[in-house]
Amino acid sequence: MSSANQPAKTPIEQMSFEAALRELEAIVTRLEQGDVDLEDSIALYERGQALKLHCEQKLKSAESRLEKIVQGPKGAEAVEPLNLT
Repeated sequence: MSSANQPAKTPIEQMSFEAALRELEAIVTRLEQGDVDLEDSIALYERGQALKLHCEQKLKSAESRLEKIVQGPKGAEAVEPLNLT
């Protein structure tokens, strides 16, 4: 992206899921509008791919943390992955 037109971007690895998703949505909107020159389109696409990967990693991390504890007569006996479907 042109440095004259764009402010410095937050490093992706420092972004929350919500911030990364908002930026990814903004990138998709800009690309769909089609008023971005080729070089900026490529840079936006590359950042969008990195944001998508970051969001997927954040979701995977959250999913692994959301485990259902199966309680038995002696307390927690097993941990099962949470089924979100």
